[in-house]
Amino acid sequence: MYQIVHLCTLQFVLFALTTSRGLEIWRIENFRPARVPDSSHGKFYTGDSYIVLKTTALKNGALRQDIHYWLGKDTSQDEAGAAAIKTVELDAALGGRAVQYREVQGHETEKFLSYFKPCIIPLEGGIASGFKHHETEEYKPRLLKTVDSIYMSNKEHYVWQVPCARSSLSHDDIFVLDTQSKIFQFNGSNSSIQERAKALEVVQYIKDTYHHGKCDIAAIEDGKLMADAESGEFWGFFGGFAPLPRKSATNGTKKTEHIPPKLYRVDKEQAEPEEAESLTRDLLNTSKCYLLDCGTEVFVWVGRTTSLAERKNATGGAEELLRKFDRSKCHIIRVIEGFETVAFRSKFDSWPETAHVAVSEDGRGKLAALLKRQGVNVKGIVKAAPAKDEPLPHIDCTGNLQVWRVNGNGKTLLSASEQSKFYSGDCYIFQYSYPGEEKEEYLIGTWFGKQSITEEQTSAIALASKMVESMKFVPSQARFYEGSEPIQFFAIFQSFIVFKGGVSEGYKKYISEQGSPDDTYTENGVALFRVQGSGPDNMQAIQVVAVASSLNSSYCYILHSGSTVFTWSGNLTSPGNQELVERQLDIIKPNVQPKTHKEGAESEQFWRLLGPKTEYSSQKFARESESDPHLFSCSFTKGLYPSVVEIHNFTQDDLMTEDIFILDIHSDVFVWVGQEVDSKNKLQALSIGEKFVERDFLLKKISPKVPIYVIMEGNEPLFFTRFFTWDSAKTGIHGNSFQRKLASLKNEGTPVVDKPKRRTPVSYGGRSSVPDKSQRSRSMSFSPDRVRVRGRSPAFNALAATFENANTRNLSTPPPMIRKLYPKSASPDSTVAPPKSAAIAALTASFNKTPREPIIPLSRKVTQEYSQESPEESPQESTRESPQESTQESLTETPKPDLNSKETPAEISKDNSMDSIQEDAKEDEPEDEEGLPVYPYDRLKTTSEDPVADVDITKRETYLSTTEFKEKFGMAKDAFYKLPKWKQNKLKMALHLF
Repeated sequence: MYQIVHLCTLQFVLFALTTSRGLEIWRIENFRPARVPDSSHGKFYTGDSYIVLKTTALKNGALRQDIHYWLGKDTSQDEAGAAAIKTVELDAALGGRAVQYREVQGHETEKFLSYFKPCIIPLEGGIASGFKHHETEEYKPRLLKTVDSIYMSNKEHYVWQVPCARSSLSHDDIFVLDTQSKIFQFNGSNSSIQERAKALEVVQYIKDTYHHGKCDIAAIEDGKLMADAESGEFWGFFGGFAPLPRKSATNGTKKTEHIPPKLYRVDKEQAEPEEAESLTRDLLNTSKCYLLDCGTEVFVWVGRTTSLAERKNATGGAEELLRKFDRSKCHIIRVIEGFETVAFRSKFDSWPETAHVAVSEDGRGKLAALLKRQGVNVKGIVKAAPAKDEPLPHIDCTGNLQVWRVNGNGKTLLSASEQSKFYSGDCYIFQYSYPGEEKEEYLIGTWFGKQSITEEQTSAIALASKMVESMKFVPSQARFYEGSEPIQFFAIFQSFIVFKGGVSEGYKKYISEQGSPDDTYTENGVALFRVQGSGPDNMQAIQVVAVASSLNSSYCYILHSGSTVFTWSGNLTSPGNQELVERQLDIIKPNVQPKTHKEGAESEQFWRLLGPKTEYSSQKFARESESDPHLFSCSFTKGLYPSVVEIHNFTQDDLMTEDIFILDIHSDVFVWVGQEVDSKNKLQALSIGEKFVERDFLLKKISPKVPIYVIMEGNEPLFFTRFFTWDSAKTGIHGNSFQRKLASLKNEGTPVVDKPKRRTPVSYGGRSSVPDKSQRSRSMSFSPDRVRVRGRSPAFNALAATFENANTRNLSTPPPMIRKLYPKSASPDSTVAPPKSAAIAALTASFNKTPREPIIPLSRKVTQEYSQESPEESPQESTRESPQESTQESLTETPKPDLNSKETPAEISKDNSMDSIQEDAKEDEPEDEEGLPVYPYDRLKTTSEDPVADVDITKRETYLSTTEFKEKFGMAKDAFYKLPKWKQNKLKMALHLF
C-alpha cells in the first residue's frame, strides 16, 4: 500500500477516495496523474492519455465506481502504459471493486461517451508536444462527421473531424459544417430521423462551446440541390453543388466480425486457451486471471486472491492478444470476481445467482490511516452513507375510481361498497382519474387474483386496452398481480380487501370442470384475514388459509366464524397496526364486538377454530425494493423478443417520439411509448413489457409478476417522471424528434395546445362552506356520494388564504376554502377576508386543543350514481378538453340506483346540484367548535331507529355537541382523547357508539 501512495500523487488518491459521486479526470503528465479541473472536463487532446473515475451512489448506499483510461490517437506507448498501470493502482486503492475500461479515441464505449453528452470532440496536440494546438485569429471552417453506430446499437455519438471536402460527404451519414457565423447540419438521405435528432445535440454543443451561443443554425437535406438560400450557402463552401457518389464514404475503421466467446487463462502475460464444451462459472478459478474474447471487446476477469502484479499482467495479456489478432481498437473491460457486469455474465451459458461476496475494506483502511498521518481529513473514505429512501406513491389519491369485475369476455361495473373488495379467483379492471399538475390524468389497470384463470386474464387485458384506445391513448395502462401490487395501487384503493375464491362466471365454470372445492368466502363461514398497511389511507385485509401456520408475529389478524369474531395481535406489531384492525373490522364484520387476543394469550375457542397450534413465522413479507433505474431503447426484429440496448446516464432528451423505451427499476417496469409510434405497436406495448421481463436483461431474477406500466408520451405521470429531470414543455412541440429539436434550437418551439390549468386561484370568504363546482378543492369529488376526506383545520385554511397570493399559488394544490368557525354569527361584511392577526389567533387556538386523528372514510361512495353534471357547471369545467368526450364504454356505464337508499330523489337532486361532500356543514346544521356537524345522541347510537347517514362510524362521538358529550361521557372531549385507545372504545361500546 505504501508503494501505491509512492507511485500515485497524494492528490490523485485523495480525490479518488473522498469523492462520493460524480466525475474526476486526470491527465498523464511525465508518467504521473495530474488532476484536470472541472471546467475542462470533456476536453481531450489527441496526444495525451487520461484516467476518468466515475462514482455513482446506489440506492442501497454502496458506491459503484468505473475507471476508464482514454488513449488519444497520437499518445505515446509509454504514456498509454502508464495510464494502464495507474488505473490498476487506483482500483487497488479503492478496494479492488471498480470495473476498468480501456478507451481508444474514436472507439469509446457507450458508457464513457454518456459522461460527456452529447459528444466529445478531441483537440489536436498534447502535453508532450507542448500543446501544438493554437487559436487562430480567423475562424477556419471545419467538417465533422457524426456516427451513431447504426443508431439502435449505440445511443451515443462518435464525432471526429474529416477533411473539409465534398469527397468526405456521404448519403449514409450526418455531417456538421462549423463556420464562423453559421453551423450547418447535412443530413444524408439514408440517415434516420433519430440520428438527425441526436446530431442536433452536437450542433447545440458546438454552438454553446465554440460560439458562446451566438450563431445561426441551418439544416441541409441531402438531394434538395439549390432549392433554398441556405443550401446554396452550404454548397458554396465546397465549390458549388455536385452529386455525391452512391457508395458511402467509410471512416476507415475495420468492422470486427461477431465471434463466439472464447476463454483464455493468463499466465505471465501469455493467454492460454481453456478448452470446454460450454462456458460456465465453474471454469473460473479465484486465484487466476482470465480473458474472455468476444470479438468487439475483451473482458479481463480477475480472481479475488490474485496479486497486484498478476492483475497488471492480465491487462498486458489482453493488449497482447488484441495485437496478435490485429484488433488494437477493441475495448478491454476488466471485472473483479463477485462484481461482474451484466454484459460479462450474459456471455456464459450458466451463471449462478449472485451471492454476496465478503469484501475487505482493509486496503482502504490502511490507505486512510496513511493519509490521516499526513494531515488529510479522511472522514467517509472507508464506508458509503446508507441509503435513506422510503417508498412514496407519487400519485394524487383524491381522484375518482371505477371498478369492473371481468366475466368471461365482458365486464360488470361494481358499486362503491364493493369496489375495494376483490376475490382471488377473479380479474378486475379499474379506471382512476385524478388531478395532475396541469390537467386531469388517467390510469387504467388490470388486477389478476392468484386463483384467476388465464382466459379471464387475457380478456381483462383486451378490455382494458380497448378502453385506453377509445380514450385516444391518453391514459396510462397498468398490469398488477395479487401479492405484487405497487404502492400506487394501495394509495388509490386505500382500504383494500381480498377474499378467497371467486364469483365470476369463468372461475365458477373452471372449478366445476376441475371438480375442485369452492372455497369462496362466505360471511357465516370460518375465515382468517391478515391485516397489513401503513395507515388509514393504505391498509389491506388479505384472507389466508384458516390454520395456525398462517399466523405471523409481525401482523394482526381477524378470525371469524359466523357472529364470533376474534382479533389477534402478534408480539411484533405496533398500536398503529392494531388500529388498522379496528377499521377493517368495520368493513368485514360491522357492529360486532370482537374478542381481542395477544400472541401467547389465546383462548381455547380461538385454537379450536384454527386447528392445532403449530409453529409460524415472525418475519414480515418483504416486497421487491426499488433499485437503480435502467433505461433501454427497443427495436423490433423478426424474432420473438424485442432487441434492447441500455442507455447510460439517461435524460429526458434520450426519449425519442418515434420509439418505445423501457425503464426498469426492478420493483416496477415502465414502457414509454412515443407519439409517433404506429398504433399497432402502441397496442403491443404491454406485451413488449412482458417479453422484456421474461428475458430478464439485467439478470436480477426479476419477478414475472412485476407491475408493468404503459406510459404514453405527453401524459407522463409523476411516478414516471421522477426518474428524470423533467420538462413538460418539451412534449408540447409539434413534429418528429428532429423537427422538435430543430425548433427548440432555433427558439421556435410552439406548444401543440395551451395546456389548461386545473383551477383558477380564487379566495373564498363569507358563510359559504361549499364553493362553486369549478373551484372544488381536491378533497371534494365529482359526486356527492364520493367521499375522500383530506381535510385541513378551518384555522389552517384561514391562515393559508390570508398569506397566499392567489396569483402565484401553485396550481397543483387546491385554493383554500375558508369556513367561519361560527357561521351562525355572520356579519354583513362577512365577505371581507379576515386580518392576519385573526388568522394567527385561530391557528394558535387550534394548536392548543388536544389533537384528534383525521376522520378517514371507511368505504368509498359510488362515483357513478346520479352523477350527471349540474347545469350550473362553470364554463371552465364544461369546456375543458378531455378524452372522455370521445365514445368510451368505460364512462357511459353506470350502476342502477340503490333501491335501499333512504334518500329521496329530491334530496339526491339537491345534493347533485350542490356537488358537495357530506362532511361539510350544511347551511342549516349547527357546527361544533371544530367545524363538524352536530347530531343528537339518539341518532348517532348504533341502535338508533333514525340513524344519521354518511358519518364516520368509527368516530360517532365526534358529532356530539360539547354539552351532550360531557353529559354522556362524564368528561370533556380533550380529556376523553387523552385516554388509551382501548379505554375510549370501552366507553363508546357502553354508550352504543362503537
